[in-house]
Parts: sequence; C-alpha cells; structure tokens
Amino acid sequence: MAALVCCAVGPAHAEKGFGGGTDGQTEQRADTGDDGTVSVTVGGVVFDRSKNGSGGSVGAVTSSTSWSPPACWYAPKYTPKELQETLEPIWEAESTGYEWDAEQREKYNAKDEEKGFNKDKTGKGYWWDSYVDKSYPPGWDECDEDPFWVDTGDAPPADIENAVTPEVLAELAYAEIRVPGTEVTLAPADATKVNLPTWAWLNGAEFKPVSVTASVEAIGIEATATAEPMSLQIKPGTPDAETYPASGVCEITDGRIGAPYEKGKADSTPPCGVKYLRSSGDGTFPLQATVTWAIHWTGTGGAGGDLPDGAFGATQDVVVQEIQAINR
Repeated sequence: MAALVCCAVGPAHAEKGFGGGTDGQTEQRADTGDDGTVSVTVGGVVFDRSKNGSGGSVGAVTSSTSWSPPACWYAPKYTPKELQETLEPIWEAESTGYEWDAEQREKYNAKDEEKGFNKDKTGKGYWWDSYVDKSYPPGWDECDEDPFWVDTGDAPPADIENAVTPEVLAELAYAEIRVPGTEVTLAPADATKVNLPTWAWLNGAEFKPVSVTASVEAIGIEATATAEPMSLQIKPGTPDAETYPASGVCEITDGRIGAPYEKGKADSTPPCGVKYLRSSGDGTFPLQATVTWAIHWTGTGGAGGDLPDGAFGATQDVVVQEIQAINR
C-alpha cells in the first residue's frame, strides 16, 4: 500500500483513519491498493472514488432541493492518549484562561493517571470530535461540541447532529460524487439551419451510474451513494426555438439519452433535439444542457434510501445559419 500524506496533524494512526501532528486529525491521505483502487481519507472518513466519474469534464452535482451535504460532522478522532497529548499543551500554555482550563481538566478527569481521558478504556472506544468541509460552505462552524466519548459498538449520542452514521456517511459521499460533462453531440455538427430539426444526444458509454463509498474503519460502518442518469434538459438559449420533446426534457431510454442522427432522417422528428426559428447572425446561441441524476444510498446493516436528485450541466455555443437558396 502506497500512501501520500498531506496536511496531517497528530500522532500517527493511519490504519484507523487518524493521522499525525498535534491533534490527531488527518485532513487528507490518498491510499493506492495493489489493484489500483484509490481511496482518500478526509476528515476522519475514507472515500473510495474508484467507481466515480472521471476525466477532465467531470463535476459535482447540485441538489435539486434546498438540502445540502453536511458542512461539518463528528467522527472518531482521538485515542485516550492522543486526546491527552492534544489538550495538556493547550492548558499548560494558559492561553484559554485558568477557569476554562480547570473545567476542562475536571471534565476529562486529567489528574487521574490511570483513568484520566478514559485511559482505562483504551482500545474500547474513541473520543469523537468535529471535522469541517474545507471549502467552508454555510454551516461549517456549527459543529462546536467538545470531544465526546463513544464506546466501540455503541451509536453516537442521538442529540448530536451529524455524528457519523451510515446515513451521514451517505450524505458525505453525495458531496464527493463526480459525473461526466454534459456537452451534447449535435447533428448537423458545425452549424445547424433555421427551421430544420437538430438532433441531440449524449454518449451512452459515459452516462452510466457512478458511485462513491464513505467509511469509517475504526467503527466498522460505511455507505455508498450511487447516482444514475435520468434525463437531459435542453434550453436553446433563445426564445425563438422549439425543443423535442416540447418540454425540453429528454428521458433516458435503453441506457442512452437521445439518439444519434442517421442518414435519411433529415425530415424525421428527433427524440431529443431543437429547432431554431431564426439565425444566430454573426454570433451564436448558448445552448444549455443539464443532466438530472437520481441518487440513492445503501449502508451498513441494510440501511438505505433516497437522496435529493442532483443536476450537472454545461453551456455550448451553437451556430445557426439561414438556408441558402439559389434562384435560376
């Protein structure tokens, strides 16, 4: 197993998803197995992205609702010794005030050499603490609980929001999903003509389900979020156009979206496409293509369910020309 460690702090316990420096947190570590599978540890959670979308045009989906993945979460971070090695230098520096330091020492029973920081439970659980999405989305600073202890095999306290469970792991995996770009193939390819149907389709080989698995090895839980393509929405970039179908939404059929143009179908109605009613002149029309992905999850213990649909789109420039007629 080859490993790349960056931004690591705390004593090293890489096999548990922990990592080195001063506070036991590994921000990111990439591990490559013998089979080429790559997993990344971020914020105490290991993400297996080997079945994710790939290539230069991939991107993250945007939720179709106001819901968003957790901006912060709680996961195992410290062994008893690691928590002691993290907190005692802070108290000794007296940077947080005598009163607060005294309360913290009492809370973690720091004066007891054998039982302080739950050292008598070493190997039987972990101190959990918060992790933050490093893109700092809204709500990133809401996980403000002090480190709390969870025995091995026990669920985290029910009143602590976003403590990792299979469902929370699925939500975190949702944020890691990457899907293919959405540049559609058009026919005619170089320039379409006014009042003639333009066929549109997506490469069926690229638009297959993708998934990301999130896990916390230390406590033996995981969840997989899977995104499956559902439909393509086309917006021509001008009101002077008609779409096929009229809604502009092309459903996935037989594993593909739209159908490639074939010779002899110039007068046929495409299952997915657009007809422009005027020329783009010296410019272009910004055709917007957005794919909707249905996302569901499965996890440890048979858990599972649906997550909000995700969307990912792109804009491409379309040249529309007048049909040139020759009068004799």
